[in-house]
Amino acid sequence: MAGAFASAMFFAVTAAAQDSRLSLADRVARLEQQAQNQDQGGIGMVNQVQQLQAQIQQLQGQIEELQHQLQGLQDKGKSQYVDLDSRLGRLEAGAGAASGNNNPAAANAAAPAVNTPVADKGKGGKPPANTAQPAGAASAAAPADAAGAQAIYDAAFKSLRSGDYAQASRGFRGFIQQYPDHALTPNAFYWLGESYYVTMNYPVALETFQHLLSQFPQSDKVPDALLKVGYSQLELKQTDAAKATLKSVTAKYPGSKAAGLAQERLRRVQQPGN
Repeated sequence: MAGAFASAMFFAVTAAAQDSRLSLADRVARLEQQAQNQDQGGIGMVNQVQQLQAQIQQLQGQIEELQHQLQGLQDKGKSQYVDLDSRLGRLEAGAGAASGNNNPAAANAAAPAVNTPVADKGKGGKPPANTAQPAGAASAAAPADAAGAQAIYDAAFKSLRSGDYAQASRGFRGFIQQYPDHALTPNAFYWLGESYYVTMNYPVALETFQHLLSQFPQSDKVPDALLKVGYSQLELKQTDAAKATLKSVTAKYPGSKAAGLAQERLRRVQQPGN
């Protein structure tokens, strides 16, 4: 009886030990499986991060490309605008030269007056006979002076067309100083302002266009100068003032080229995000 009991206990202990070993193996296997799953999950997260980084780099490349295209469009638009203004200026310069050649009286009026000393009067209040000017001397000087003014204006405008804006601004300033009352002086102010505008010197451009408006309100360059005042104000972030200026262009000069450009710029400014 005792032998049977001992035998039974032996088998029971052996079975328990085997079950314990099996249970420990299972636990180790489960732990290994969990560790493997965690490793796979970590690898998956790394892969996802790498994919996101690749997508971000791709988007950054697309943004840079779009920025490059936008800059190109802006440069092209500015170049076309300057070319258009240049062609208009050539027409204006040609018209001014033709009117000066066909109208000697206008050329004489454009030339600055020459100050001559007043001779001492002789007896009876009459000037001495030797003070009389030769006939035709004044009329000969006036056309020459008008031709000189046209030459200075044409040289400055040629510099503007060729893209030498610094030389153009010097030329137009010199013209304005030498011929402040010439028929082409308002145009010289306009193109002087243009030379500043295209070089992004917006404060000086704004001042120049405003000077044209105040000093030559009857000039045919007033609508374009007022438009450029609005453009310059936009570039200087004076948005409210620019909107008011552009609206005044459309109100004062309806149907003009300047009014059409002002309306188009107003639509762009008023779009969401601008």
